[in-house]
Amino acid sequence: MVIMKNKPYPYYEMPGVQTIKELVDFGVSGNGEKKLVDYKVGNSVRSKTFGEFDRDSKALGSYLFSLGLKDCKIALLGENSYNWFFSFIAVLNGGNVCVPLDKEMPAKDLSKFVKVCECKAIIYSETYSDVIEEFKKTSGMKIGHYIPMSSLPECVFKGEDLLDNGYTDYINAKVMPDDLACVVFTSGTTGKSKGVMLTHRNLTSDVVSTCQCTTASNAIIVLPFNHTFSWASALFAAFLMGAYGYICSDLKDVVGDFKKYSPQNFSAVPLVIEMIYKTIWKTAEKQGKAETLRKGIKISNMLLSHGIDIRRKLFKEVIDNLGGKLETIICGGAALDPVYQKGLYELGINVINGYGITECSPVVTVNRNDYFRLGSCGQALPCNRIMIASPDSDGIGEVYVKGDNVMVGYYNDPEETEKAFENGWFKTGDYGRLDEDGFLYITGRKKEPHHSCKRKERFPRRD
Repeated sequence: MVIMKNKPYPYYEMPGVQTIKELVDFGVSGNGEKKLVDYKVGNSVRSKTFGEFDRDSKALGSYLFSLGLKDCKIALLGENSYNWFFSFIAVLNGGNVCVPLDKEMPAKDLSKFVKVCECKAIIYSETYSDVIEEFKKTSGMKIGHYIPMSSLPECVFKGEDLLDNGYTDYINAKVMPDDLACVVFTSGTTGKSKGVMLTHRNLTSDVVSTCQCTTASNAIIVLPFNHTFSWASALFAAFLMGAYGYICSDLKDVVGDFKKYSPQNFSAVPLVIEMIYKTIWKTAEKQGKAETLRKGIKISNMLLSHGIDIRRKLFKEVIDNLGGKLETIICGGAALDPVYQKGLYELGINVINGYGITECSPVVTVNRNDYFRLGSCGQALPCNRIMIASPDSDGIGEVYVKGDNVMVGYYNDPEETEKAFENGWFKTGDYGRLDEDGFLYITGRKKEPHHSCKRKERFPRRD
């Protein structure tokens, strides 16, 4: 199979922002009246422009400041929602530190994280009220403010009143590139949970570099908001791209949401990509069109071998069933079977693999829209370098990373921090190799015999 347009080309131009505050200001300044997000409230869909989002986040931030929540850590717990999104930005852009909690983890673990970080407040969705009740029962918890997301409209109203009356403490708060932005706890599936400390420089360097490598417009956002992958690929990226997204709060609705919102791209874990691919073929079988589709793919592949690309015309019905505009899927989080990547490419949809790890904010390498290798994780981002340490005769060794996106360390854990670095290089614990063009291929984990394990593109790591 011939891959069209698969050759190097210049990076896309992006602003040199160094804090999330600068990033948001950049996005709002050029797109104030443009739509930023669509999201569901009950059975209705609402929209917010860049300007409205900015006003909401500044009002909430001002309200938090008025409660005395300055220079502190604030936890955030909830499903994907507009409330989660603007609360996150409100915390970061006032110089506070966000501790995003994984809603899938046990309450006892989450309470430990909140206690260790000495969070002064938690903003939470009522869906997880039982977790909050556990927090309140835990001895030693010193959370001063429990803020349910249902109260955020009132909080924003009070914050707007403060702003209208000249309160500028929040807006004027200085946020520096090396200020701590987040403490993100790993899930502990391959060891103890660790709090990854990420600065504003870490986060902005990663999203800027990712957007230099890939381009996109409107999206459906399906990745959990507490994962760093969703930040680089959607939440932060929207302010650089000037693009809007629909917040999908339930994966079972995703295929139907494609038809409603016609995304050009979205980022997903392999499970979602497999679901889409299988749905395409299940639909074709149900409609008695599977054999016609197979013949079409053979014809298309023959034409591709001669440099003729008619995939999106030939498979228009398939693409129309996904909204009519879907071109790109950015994949990470686990191993993706190349069958699905190749299969969707043949239908006119490019699946871009990447590799990342929470400690690197999280993206380390990515394939580009028109420069990629099927089965690889792409090339290093402009903000970081990668090295294969002590490679064997097959060129396989541990993947090391150095760059502005690499964490400053693990929270209150100097011993683990020291173990994680060697001469300034972060040791990912993943094994891989580089080809002659610098494309990375992940072959396994350090604790596994790398010659016998399956490939794992991971973005972000759940360890």
